[in-house]
Amino acid sequence: MPAGTLFVVATPIGNLADLSPRALQTLREVAAICAEDTRHTRQLLAHFGVEQNLVALHEHNEGEIAQRIVARLQNGENLALVSDAGTPLVSDPGFRLVRAARMAGIRISPIPGASALIAALSVAGLPSDRFSFEGFLAAKASARREQFASLAGETRTLIFYESAHRIADSLADARSAFGDERPAVLARELTKLFETVLDGTLAQLHEKVQADENQRKGEFVLVVQGNADDEAAKIAEGRRVYALLNQHLPPSTAAKLAAEISGAPRKALYRQ
Repeated sequence: MPAGTLFVVATPIGNLADLSPRALQTLREVAAICAEDTRHTRQLLAHFGVEQNLVALHEHNEGEIAQRIVARLQNGENLALVSDAGTPLVSDPGFRLVRAARMAGIRISPIPGASALIAALSVAGLPSDRFSFEGFLAAKASARREQFASLAGETRTLIFYESAHRIADSLADARSAFGDERPAVLARELTKLFETVLDGTLAQLHEKVQADENQRKGEFVLVVQGNADDEAAKIAEGRRVYALLNQHLPPSTAAKLAAEISGAPRKALYRQ
């Protein structure tokens, strides 16, 4: 019997009309759906009148049951993988299953659709030719500040996920790391009833969020323009090269070579 296919299916991030016809047909026809939260997925399916077998697959059990799911695929079943919202594996479970299926030679087919980070980037009006998705910001303030500080010289547009109860503090930390005048966009509740997209400097966004309680509710995507300073760009590239070389060379040698490759000042790299 030929092996089945694992379909990686994107689901809506808010507006249920964003579920594509192909995604709906796939969810109807597979033998079972691997879902991050079966209760959430059952509600989505019920909206479209679909009854389907569900298998819970989340960060706490993925490593344990991935091989069992692969065995079902090897026995010829077609299965789907969904997360609670958006595209699976993007700050959501599924990586271990997809890797195990690929190692077993299983066909894996994406059913593309909604993604909050791409949706936010598409309306931000910030450079989108090169960007870095940094996922969810750290919950602890010290780790979050360290994360921002390490990205202060990054020239690519930066994209972060953040929750409602930390968004004001995170914007304050972003101001400290990137500067008050750094252009940014804050997208809230994308595709939902109370969707808002605020733009301006980080200082302006922070002040707007502080002044309006409604802007501290919901799910957030923060998009920050990269550092446009040429010297900062060289240092950012130098840091990247240095991090690679430092795994194999003494720090002074790694700093010297990274400076020659990137054009960044050697002393600046060595200090960082």
